[in-house]
Amino acid sequence: MALFNRTKTGKGQIVDVSMTEGAAYVASWLWRSQNLQLCWPTKIRGRNLLDTGAPFYNTYETQDGKYMAVGAIEPQFYALLLKGLGLTEENMPGPQIDIRKWPEMQKLFSDVFAKKTQAEWIELFGDSDACVSPILTLEGAATDVHNEARGSFMRNENGSYEPRPAPLLSETPGITEVKSDPNIGEHTEEVLQEFGYSKDEIDHLIKNDVVEKL
Repeated sequence: MALFNRTKTGKGQIVDVSMTEGAAYVASWLWRSQNLQLCWPTKIRGRNLLDTGAPFYNTYETQDGKYMAVGAIEPQFYALLLKGLGLTEENMPGPQIDIRKWPEMQKLFSDVFAKKTQAEWIELFGDSDACVSPILTLEGAATDVHNEARGSFMRNENGSYEPRPAPLLSETPGITEVKSDPNIGEHTEEVLQEFGYSKDEIDHLIKNDVVEKL
């Protein structure tokens, strides 16, 4: 906005940036939704729609100790969730929005998810709109089929994955630095020499453990 206004008016302005205020602004919806009964029916942590209280908006452990994330809030997605889990409305403890039955539904979902591995659930829900997805490790995220198809991650010179700059611009895409971060003490002598220290002074500092050198 500041750049846009400068383009229109020719005037610059001070941009006052606060990390705390930025985080609060990102959470604007949480502040404004505090009195929405649908989202926050109780004031008890872990008993509401979006704080793991709802069985259809939570994470579940799989047979192999990994996890799946579920976010099937809308009825059409919830129906697909039940279908994928091999359940029906008839064998559920209660309707989707019956908060009194959520603990029982949570237990049922936990039992079902524990019967298959994460890979099996990925295969089962892969082409579904049930809003069910795997919770991946850093390595798993980098090698995920969708991220690999888009080239969302690239390897640095040490072979570790790093995210590609985003958003991706067609004319002026960002360039990732593929060099890895230096190790502690890797450039001690070079840095001290740039500050005017002599070799004898540097050796003295290293000998007395004032600085570290690889």
